[in-house]
Amino acid sequence: MSIFDLTGRVAVITGGNGGIGLGIAQALATAGCNVSIWGRNADKNASAAATMAGCGGKVDTRVCDVTDAAAVKSAMAATLDRFGRVDGCFANAGIGGGGRHAFIDRTQEQWRTMFATNLDGVFHVFQAAARHMTDRAGAGDPFGRLIATSSLASLFGTARNEHYAATKAAINALVRALAVELARHGITSNAILPGWIKSDMTAGIMGNEKFVANVMPRIPVRRFGEPGDFGGIAVYLMSKASSYHTADCFVIDGGYTAF
Repeated sequence: MSIFDLTGRVAVITGGNGGIGLGIAQALATAGCNVSIWGRNADKNASAAATMAGCGGKVDTRVCDVTDAAAVKSAMAATLDRFGRVDGCFANAGIGGGGRHAFIDRTQEQWRTMFATNLDGVFHVFQAAARHMTDRAGAGDPFGRLIATSSLASLFGTARNEHYAATKAAINALVRALAVELARHGITSNAILPGWIKSDMTAGIMGNEKFVANVMPRIPVRRFGEPGDFGGIAVYLMSKASSYHTADCFVIDGGYTAF
C-alpha cells in the first residue's frame, strides 16, 4: 500500500456532516478510505452521505452526541461491527466563543459548558479510538491516527472569546501529550488549525465590504481557504508518512504549512 492509498482503512469523523469535516470526509473516501460520520443530526448525516456517494470508500453515519461517553462507546462498537477496525479519528466537533462578553463577566456555568462541549467530545472519542488502536497494536497491527481540528485562537487568543481560546489550547496540549504516550503503539496524534475558511459560518464575514477591503489584504495569499483544502492534509495524516509530523499543527490560509 502506497502512503497515499488508504484502501481498506477506516476513519471516524465527528462533526463531519458539513464544512471542514465534510471536506475531510470526502477526501478520505476519494482516497479509498471507509468513513464513519458521527453527528447529532440524522438529516445532516444523511445529506453528507448523499454528497459523498461515489467518492470511493464506503460511507457510514451514526447519530451520536460525542460529549456523552456512553453514546461514543455505542457508536464505536457499531462502527467496529460494520467495518471491523478504525484506523483514524478526526475530532471536529465543538462550539465557538458564544458572544462578545468580557472574561470577568462570564459565569462559572458558561465556563463549564464551553469546556464540556469542546473538550469532553475530543476526550471521549479519542479514548475510545485509542483503546481500539492499542489493542490492535498488541495483536501485531500497529497503526492509528488521532487528529483534532483546533483553532488559531489556541495560539493567538481571541478578543472576548477567552473561554474558547482556552479550550482549544487545551486540546492542542492533549494532542501533544497523546503523541508521546501513544508513539510506542504506532499511533500518531496531530492537530489541524484552520485559518480563514470559506463556509456557511463565514458567509456573513465575506459579504462585509469593510472586512474584504481592510482585512483580506492582510491574510497570507489573500484568499479564503476552502473546506476541501483540508483534504490533502487529511489524506497525508492518514498515510504512513504522517508519523514524521506527529503533533505538528497545520494552518490553512489558502494553502497549508507545518511549523
